[in-house]
Amino acid sequence: MPKKLKSRKRPARIAVGESGVHGRGVYAMQFILKGTRIIEYTGERVSWEAAPNDENDPHTFNFGLENGEVINPEIGGNNARWINHSCDPNCEAVEEDDRIFIDAIRDIEAGEELFYDYALEIDEPITEESKKKFACRCGSSKCRGTMLDLEL
Repeated sequence: MPKKLKSRKRPARIAVGESGVHGRGVYAMQFILKGTRIIEYTGERVSWEAAPNDENDPHTFNFGLENGEVINPEIGGNNARWINHSCDPNCEAVEEDDRIFIDAIRDIEAGEELFYDYALEIDEPITEESKKKFACRCGSSKCRGTMLDLEL
């Protein structure tokens, strides 16, 4: 009779937990080397017209793709949806073949929260009011005070 192989479950690289920046956050459970692809950002793919847009909740984030589709993480999304914004991030969002991946842009220590720069774009002029509506609370010395992309 053949020997039964034991399969080892790989230890989790990331986990969701309470964030000091905003609500939930994603944390490294082990050291992550710069350049590592950490997770794919998943969810239902819809048009901009069909994407959730709650006027009373400015923090409904849909990930726009270059092909014009939107990833709605509320349906079929994964833990990537809980990665918070920072003006001094340790990750970046990379689009490849109409998919979004979160990659480490520097070494990340176990226990460290993962962040990428949302660089949000809005369909209206950027004003002091809109900057406040999308206020950043990352606490970084490089904080620009808003999650909006000010370099448009």
